[in-house]
Amino acid sequence: MPVRIVIWSGAALLLLAVSVVWSLSIGSAGLPAGKVWSILIHRLPFAGGSAPDWTPMEETIVMQVRLSRIALAVLVGACLGMAGAGFQGVLRNPLADPYTLGVASGSSVGAALVMTLGLQTALGMWTVPSAAFLSGLIAVFAVLLLARSNGQMAVETLILSGVILQAFLGAFVSLMISMSEDEVNQILFWVLGSLSKKSWDHALLVLPFAVLGLPFIAAFASAMNLMSLGERHAAHLGVHVEWTKLTVLLASTLVTAAAVSVSGVVGFVGLVVPHLVRLIFGPDYRLIVPLSAIGGGIYVVWADTLARTALSPKEIPLGVLTALVGAPFFAWLLWRRKAGLGREDA
Repeated sequence: MPVRIVIWSGAALLLLAVSVVWSLSIGSAGLPAGKVWSILIHRLPFAGGSAPDWTPMEETIVMQVRLSRIALAVLVGACLGMAGAGFQGVLRNPLADPYTLGVASGSSVGAALVMTLGLQTALGMWTVPSAAFLSGLIAVFAVLLLARSNGQMAVETLILSGVILQAFLGAFVSLMISMSEDEVNQILFWVLGSLSKKSWDHALLVLPFAVLGLPFIAAFASAMNLMSLGERHAAHLGVHVEWTKLTVLLASTLVTAAAVSVSGVVGFVGLVVPHLVRLIFGPDYRLIVPLSAIGGGIYVVWADTLARTALSPKEIPLGVLTALVGAPFFAWLLWRRKAGLGREDA
């Protein structure tokens, strides 16, 4: 592994640690930062120390509410960030994101359907995440089937198929919202995205996908570097283009579905973070993939902290906040690209 990848990844991990410390130290409960860290240190093995000077409720707030939510934010952001890098790499489109193939709309259909039918407690806390995960995967397989022709998937056809399915499934979600009564707020809350009322169990659900997904997608980084030259050139250089495309798309979809199944629809993370990494560090996917995962975690931690504290005691939906930040950034990217093309024409 090149030294620069190790150095920059280490620096990004340090920034992630600082972000976690910062987020954990603030909140609506008004706990002093010193007390928060005393609770954490006291829970470490062999930490010892004097008798606790905090209440059980304060310890619960730190260990079960804040820390579990921050851990989930890191994992969700990492999944969406690495998935965005994977999509942009194999589709050779810096404006692609993890929702390009309709995984968000598909997951929304599953979650909304379960809520509309009143089945959200059928499997306990796992009902909505399970339905969202399965329906998201089904939607992506439908897009791949629609886009596949003669054993190949043209990038343009793939993106167009995703747009078509997203529009159809989005309309289906809107239909269920219009037909629902008591469940409308639940469906809207899920569609807008949030990490509120999540626990360590939700973080543990996403953890294996993040841990296994990062090295798996990173293993195709060199192939994605070659694919940036064009699929024909990549094939001449020994890349199995169709296999690489299908494998990375499925792996990226899998980690996206895992994240979306517990957080709801949190947009723009997979678009903003990989593109920002590319602007700063260059087009090498050996660096883009790991830094996108770490950067995604940082981005979602900051966004979720702002979401739960900006209008406290009310909470801004996480998906709304990431869109408020991501949409102007997306517009800036388009403007920058247009300005660049204008200079080339001149």
